[in-house]
Amino acid sequence: MLRGHLTRTRLGLVLAVAAGLLLGAVLGQPGSGRAAAGNAKPVPKTPPTISGTAEVGITLVATRGTWSNNPTSFHFQWLRCDTTGNACLAISSATAKIYTPTSADIGHTLRVSVTAHNSSGSTSASSAATAVVPPSGCPPGTGVISIGTLTPPARLDVSAASVKPAVKRSTDTIHLHFTITACGGRPVAGASVFATAIPYNQFAVGQGTTAGNGTVVLTETRRSGFPASRHQRLLAIFARAWKQGEPMTGGVSSSRVVAFHLSHH
Repeated sequence: MLRGHLTRTRLGLVLAVAAGLLLGAVLGQPGSGRAAAGNAKPVPKTPPTISGTAEVGITLVATRGTWSNNPTSFHFQWLRCDTTGNACLAISSATAKIYTPTSADIGHTLRVSVTAHNSSGSTSASSAATAVVPPSGCPPGTGVISIGTLTPPARLDVSAASVKPAVKRSTDTIHLHFTITACGGRPVAGASVFATAIPYNQFAVGQGTTAGNGTVVLTETRRSGFPASRHQRLLAIFARAWKQGEPMTGGVSSSRVVAFHLSHH
């Protein structure tokens, strides 16, 4: 009788233990041997990435990468690192998906760290490092650039050119309109500009300084060499923009050849 009771007791214990193990495996409780997927912290599957060119004034865009275990939110933090992508420090207030490098980033690489959160905790992952941010020579901001604040390797750009009135064989005076920009299309005030016809003896050489909107008008009068031939169809103009105190062919200077149709009427 006693033996039968003990046998039934052992059987009950075995069944209870088995039920507990099964329940723990289903619910992910201690003793199950593994945690349920719904209670695990986020795990990175692919790292965050950065798109764009790492240069001062050019916006970079980060992706958060891909994650398992259903993150519910993400936090971005941009990092300034050494030239090898190590010794990284967080950039103050740079916590959005986009970041525009500043002069403080010159000589450094950049990374973005993404932290994924869910109810079980958080995990961070970092992108690969960008190239070293090169010197830009561009002043901060998005508006007009004063020529004195522009330094190499930034360059001036003769970005627009026009002539008034339309050039005819009888034209005595032309007004050349130029727009000078730099750093991605920002107008440059105070740049020196000169322009001469090709061949040079068709009109007098004009020279001037750009206004606050980056434009300048050069007035040139006719010389004996215009027109250059009976069959001339274009008036070619060589224009150069530069910064006073620098060589005309060095520093931030640049040049451009433009051509205007020559009317025969």
